[in-house]
Amino acid sequence: MELGIYGLGRMGANMVRRLVDKGDHRVVAGNRSPGKVDEAVEHGAEGAYSVEEFVQKLSPPRVLWSMLPAGDVTEEMLHRFAELADEGDIIVDGANSYFRDSVRRAKEIEAKGLRFLDAGISGGIWGYEVGYCTMVGGDRSAFEHVEPALKTLAPPDGYAYLGEAGAGHFAKMVHNGVEYGMMQAYAEGFEILKSSRYDYDLRAISHLWNQGSVVRSWLLELAEDAFSKDADLEKIAGYVEDSGEGRWTVFEAIHEDVPAPIITGALFARFASRQDDSFAAKVLAALRNEFGGHAVKEAGTRGGEG
Repeated sequence: MELGIYGLGRMGANMVRRLVDKGDHRVVAGNRSPGKVDEAVEHGAEGAYSVEEFVQKLSPPRVLWSMLPAGDVTEEMLHRFAELADEGDIIVDGANSYFRDSVRRAKEIEAKGLRFLDAGISGGIWGYEVGYCTMVGGDRSAFEHVEPALKTLAPPDGYAYLGEAGAGHFAKMVHNGVEYGMMQAYAEGFEILKSSRYDYDLRAISHLWNQGSVVRSWLLELAEDAFSKDADLEKIAGYVEDSGEGRWTVFEAIHEDVPAPIITGALFARFASRQDDSFAAKVLAALRNEFGGHAVKEAGTRGGEG
């Protein structure tokens, strides 16, 4: 089939490569910086150096697939696609967009005679090799039109149509919330191992746990890779960002009155990782000193119980 992918970051560029290398597709690749387009052309895609050229090089019904970061830049590009598209064309948002934005965008796009899909995509930098798990919501006929590309992008059984607009991004949001919790559990477990009386080889533990244990996973494979490169993670700063999906998952859990203490705690742990000197910890230390006379460590020093 024929489709265009605009936004050639690490994921978008590798999706273009996978479509070209592993399927019978004509792919038009677009990006704001021309160098990324040149690279896509080298890998067999057809390049487009402006949004207008990107749309013009595709034949109706066009598939205009945005792989830009979620937020304003995606909002602007989807509006631009809608201005240039013809009736019946399909606009796909492959960013980690908030599902409520996808519901709104679907209504706006459909009002112009166009079709909309929200695609939650998991695969990261490994997607070219192992495939992209893809969760799709929106217009059913648009999904059926795009399905040949989804089959190429995904591993076996690795994509699904999940329902009306927003369903794809909602599922991806919760997926990432679960991911936060899993990562936090592994992180805490390895810290307990490292702090114990035993001189564990954490790479070896990671490898061992992946041999038939109930906690085996791809995340553990990645942990093994990380420990093999830097056994004590001395080159890694313990500063962890969040891209939004964990927050949205917690918001929706509150909205639906669903208890989600693990995901919430994992999100808050990421917040804590960004604090070199927590004011809350200072308050705790000050209160302990006030009611119990416990020694207070001066700023810049560390110690145990006073």
